[in-house]
Amino acid sequence: MAVRAAADDAVAAPTSDASGRRFLGEILVERKLLSRDKLNDALLKQRVSGKRLGTLLVELGAIDERELATALGEHFGVAVVDLRRRAPNPDAVQHLPEAAARSLLALPLASVDGVLEVAVADPSDKLTAELETTTGMKVAVVVASSTDIRRAIDRGYRALAGIHRHVEAFQASSETRLPAAGQPARGAVDENAPVVQVVTMILAQALRDRASDVHVEPMDGLTRVRFRIDGVLQDVLTLPTALGGAATSRIKVLAGMNIVERRRAQDGQFTAQIEGRNVDVRVASTGTVAGEKMVLRLLDKATSSYRLSELGMPADTYQVYSAMVRSPFGMVICAGPTGSGKTTSLYATMAELNGTERNIMTIEDPVEYVVPSINQIQINEQAGVTFASGLRSILRQDPDIILVGEIRDGETARIAVQSALTGHFVMTSLHATDTTSALLRFLDMGIEPYIVGSAVAGVLSQRLLRRTCDQCRQPYEPTADELEFFLQAGGTVPERGFSDGEGCTFCVDTGYQDRIGVYELLRMTPDMRSLVAGKPDHESVRELAIAEGTRTLRQEAVRLVEDGVTTIAEVIRGIYVL
Repeated sequence: MAVRAAADDAVAAPTSDASGRRFLGEILVERKLLSRDKLNDALLKQRVSGKRLGTLLVELGAIDERELATALGEHFGVAVVDLRRRAPNPDAVQHLPEAAARSLLALPLASVDGVLEVAVADPSDKLTAELETTTGMKVAVVVASSTDIRRAIDRGYRALAGIHRHVEAFQASSETRLPAAGQPARGAVDENAPVVQVVTMILAQALRDRASDVHVEPMDGLTRVRFRIDGVLQDVLTLPTALGGAATSRIKVLAGMNIVERRRAQDGQFTAQIEGRNVDVRVASTGTVAGEKMVLRLLDKATSSYRLSELGMPADTYQVYSAMVRSPFGMVICAGPTGSGKTTSLYATMAELNGTERNIMTIEDPVEYVVPSINQIQINEQAGVTFASGLRSILRQDPDIILVGEIRDGETARIAVQSALTGHFVMTSLHATDTTSALLRFLDMGIEPYIVGSAVAGVLSQRLLRRTCDQCRQPYEPTADELEFFLQAGGTVPERGFSDGEGCTFCVDTGYQDRIGVYELLRMTPDMRSLVAGKPDHESVRELAIAEGTRTLRQEAVRLVEDGVTTIAEVIRGIYVL
């Protein structure tokens, strides 16, 4: 099959080129994907820009990439493949190096009888020849959208591919192993040692999979590695016990932890450059009956900065919260369980308030993201730097805005409240299930109710829910229990019905991809201050908050289901408060 690279650069008058192939524009018009007027306009712009017609039409929003792929398939007479439903064969992927796949925008799918099937976005004789030279095989091209190919490359080329070779090398040679407990550590570490390569590959794959945490867990006769992706743990691989222990020691060396001490819990941190990206890694270890378990929290600096408007708050909630955090003094509390996105919200709020006219200071444990223009203090209990002592020192630094990473005790709570009452704006996080619980927890810490009412400007409670994967979205009927929960929470069945993710290669068959925040905002109104001053119970505070316009986490989550953003099952899993 001959493929002409510039076939779609033709003029609109004839309907086919010299080889008899119909022009791309004519195919799009016949398929009613493009009007004749839009085609003529695009052809005029193409003469000026010099871009290929298909690329230009996608940039103009006239067609989408999958429509272009379908038309290109008809134009060149080759098959069109849906990479959402078709995963590449791991053996076929090995025929084309990852760097070449990314530069050529091509992905091997299968190898049959010496012919390599390769998905490309823009077929041409030149590209086919280059693929055959690189792979050393005869190549048959199929067409897919460019975005789908990029996503499939990320999935098809696993950083963990070939890890078995390092496992075998580790088992075959005792010289590459890190010292056991009680033995002196070597002065230098061979970066090519199998255990070093295994740890590097695990971190690289975690970053590719958008994992927030990596769990290295000793089990009976093996070490299990799991990634937390979009809030859910997933099994990734298992390692032999000896290699798992060596990997744990390697991680502890990187994090500056004591590799001899295996029973006492330890914390550490290190920075790594993984595939060109700078990543901060927080490490926590603890002893279990099977050995030492490690949890690594990955903080990707490339994706750490969010604007307040990008968090997914409803427009009215954003307006109220945005005005609230611009108060010259007072306190705003961000509440939620571990992993609910509190730190992200606080950093986004700081980014909104940051400016040369303000002195922003933080006290955190640990400092998760370093912001160059903000003064950040790291908790160090061995040096006597606690939340309470650090907060006292901040008050002598002429601050305008203070971020207290977390309020854990009454002493820190009292100092923070006093700071809010003496002309400073204070932001902090608190572990609580909802806004009402967070407010009452302050009272339980021994702070006088009337002081809490005067200091606190508002409470933001939040959760993170997984988004339905847009690549494999389909209609579905919820179960009777799910529908009952949805209706009791005040939901209205959408006119177009419910949808969920069927599961595809891009979402690893989970039906979900990425997450969105769910927010509940309580304002400290005059009536709320009066109620809080009387040490009320949970139900009284909640009833007044709802009467004054607070929408609960369940109500907000149900709204997302109505909009098709997430599913009832995900709401039941993630929103467990009444």
